Amino acid sequence: MSEPESTGSLVRYYCTAGNGMQRFLIAEVKKKLAAEDVCQLAGKVLFSSSVAINRVSELKAAERLFLLLRRDSPVRLSAHAGPAGAASVLQSKVLGDVAQWAGAAGTWSRLQGELSARRATGHGKEEEQGGGREEESSGGTGGGEARRLKRKRDEDEEEEKQTNPERKTDDAKEDHGIQMNSLWFLWWIIYLSHLVFFCLSASSGPQPSRTEPEPSAPASPTFRVSCKCTGSLTRYFSTQEVSRVIGGGLSRVLGWKADLKNPQLEVNVSLSDDHFLLGFPLTRLPLATRSYMKTTGLRSTVAWALASLAQIQPGSRVLDPMCGVGTVLIEAAQEHEAVCFLGVDNDDGQLQRANENVALAELPHRIQLLKASSMMLPLPSSSVDAVVCDLPFGRKFSTKTNMAANLPLILAEMERVLRVGGTLVLLLTPQLSCLLKKLLPQKDAGPTCKQEPEPPTGKQRRPTPPASSTQQQTVPIPGGVKPPPTQETASGLQYGPSPPRCSMEHQETLRVSLGAIDGLIHKYVKTDS
Repeated sequence: MSEPESTGSLVRYYCTAGNGMQRFLIAEVKKKLAAEDVCQLAGKVLFSSSVAINRVSELKAAERLFLLLRRDSPVRLSAHAGPAGAASVLQSKVLGDVAQWAGAAGTWSRLQGELSARRATGHGKEEEQGGGREEESSGGTGGGEARRLKRKRDEDEEEEKQTNPERKTDDAKEDHGIQMNSLWFLWWIIYLSHLVFFCLSASSGPQPSRTEPEPSAPASPTFRVSCKCTGSLTRYFSTQEVSRVIGGGLSRVLGWKADLKNPQLEVNVSLSDDHFLLGFPLTRLPLATRSYMKTTGLRSTVAWALASLAQIQPGSRVLDPMCGVGTVLIEAAQEHEAVCFLGVDNDDGQLQRANENVALAELPHRIQLLKASSMMLPLPSSSVDAVVCDLPFGRKFSTKTNMAANLPLILAEMERVLRVGGTLVLLLTPQLSCLLKKLLPQKDAGPTCKQEPEPPTGKQRRPTPPASSTQQQTVPIPGGVKPPPTQETASGLQYGPSPPRCSMEHQETLRVSLGAIDGLIHKYVKTDS
């Protein structure tokens, strides 16, 4: 992996991460960004790095990225404080000194300029590293991805102009307005810096008279406050009231103008009984929103985490026997270049969506898709180095597979095709996780099945009956490759019921949030054949 490019100045950031994803994010920022002073709060990871913002914005385990303005002790309010007194304490705590806000706003403006320059050139990591392919192996999407997106955007704009000539004039006005807003914002930062300097100079003693007039105040930037408030503070204010109190203080002290629809700057405030964070979002869309995915399946951050646990090495052969729309394979391929990926699924609709995603990500030469059953994989024994699989939950996309009934057969096939020393990484529902612990040995007992919590929301999924043997289709098995043993019965051909041979050594089990429910990640290593 290439060395991270340094800008020379250390910048303090924080990222939000889903429950269970913090450990992955901490490892990622240390490895890719040479991060310093890394610490963890509830749902957040704070770190400092001098790496260029273009690289920071490519973090895979993070949900959103912020420039950290200030981290402080929690807001403490007296039990006898009235609304006016509580509002005064809150404003004083948040606003702090003007110089700190001016410095943070200037840093934010500089980082935005660097991100805008990257989007405008459309070269992405080729300009940073001198080669998109090398960067892709360390977590990026490659320079070709940026060029492709720019080309597609230009084609869409050209088509829109041909069908709607009036739009061209509107776009020009809008671009001019954005440029003017940026200029006004930069002028305001310069003015505020001058103002702070003059105030500090005046407080230090009398100064000689100046012939130059003070700079005139340009239009102040527009802003809005995004607030997350929990704990004892909610006894005094709702989240909306906290936003109004802080927004009023910013307008009064700094001269900023509130704009809830199209602000130049967003102020993110996180208040709880444990911490107090202030920051500015650095990207309009969450980092978890992948530009190279047309149809989303598993959350991209969790898919990346699954791939990171598989210990994929250059030259490896990686299999996803129930690939769905291909999310896990695409996230893994974005991270590892010299690797062969194979996705298997028996659903035509899912394979079509996976093909579209692979094409959009420009990875058809590295990801191969195959229609087959996960209970009869057309692969030789001990032929793959890693198996990574998100077993269908049946919530976003329906499945005809009875996962609970067929899990022993699916595991047996995964174990068969995995080489000795290979890694198996599975994501399952809490219910299937209990069944897995009965089928495969666990290094530590952990919670029993009765202790596994139910999904926090939604009804429990009832497995659908398995499809008949006449409805199941697989691709022709290549010559010389023997399928797993089968049995003939009166009802037709059925897969052999042999359970796993328990040659899988348990490594760890992790719980991650999938939104409405939690998922359990299990990692195993095959120890013998």
